Order: sequence, then C-alpha cells, then structure tokens
Amino acid sequence: QVQLVESGGGLVQTGGSLRLSCAASGYIFSNNAMGWYRQAPGNQRELVARVTYGGNTNYADSVKGRFTISRDSAKNTVYLQMNSLKPEDTGVYYCNIEWRRLGNSFEYWGQGTQVTVSS
Repeated sequence: QVQLVESGGGLVQTGGSLRLSCAASGYIFSNNAMGWYRQAPGNQRELVARVTYGGNTNYADSVKGRFTISRDSAKNTVYLQMNSLKPEDTGVYYCNIEWRRLGNSFEYWGQGTQVTVSS
C-alpha cells in the first residue's frame, strides 16, 4: 500500500510563507505525477499545483507567481513553497500521487494538513 505523509502546515499572517512537504512510501511506479490540492470549508477540493516525473508543472491561476512546486523523485517527495499568502489560501492541503500502468490508474491521497492565513 502507498502512504503519503504531509508536513509543514500551520498558521501564518497575510504575506507570509509556508513550505509543505509530502513523502510517499510503499510501492510507487516511477513515472508518476505528484501534486497538491486544497479544500476550503464549503468548497470542493481543487488543484493547487502538480508536477510530473519529467518536471512539467501546472498551477491554479490563483497561485501562479506565488507558489512553487518541486519534487525529489529519488525520495518520492514533493514540496510546495507558498509565498505572499492570502486569507483565501486557507484550507486543508492534500498531497496526491498518481500514475497509470498497464491500462490501470492508481491514485493515493495524504491525510491533509491545515493551512490558515490570518488577515
């Protein structure tokens, strides 16, 4: 089974920074994509940023220029550097890993870490 363990959430003031980390363990296919999603109260879970094994990235428009996703594939770890945080960035941030193999899709989620940005 695959496990994802997130860390780095917390409370920060508007304009501050946080760095989230997520380490994946277990059987992991190397050609995977890792990403961060977030869910605010009353809202659906949304993609924040995603990075493929080859290093291709995509971001939600709301975080472009402020957040940076990176990965250490040797350690199956993904990071999210969040700068210039805004109150609307508040939510539970979930780590995700996914891949396709032999026609099957595999997707796993972390337990989530709370990020709260105070105004």
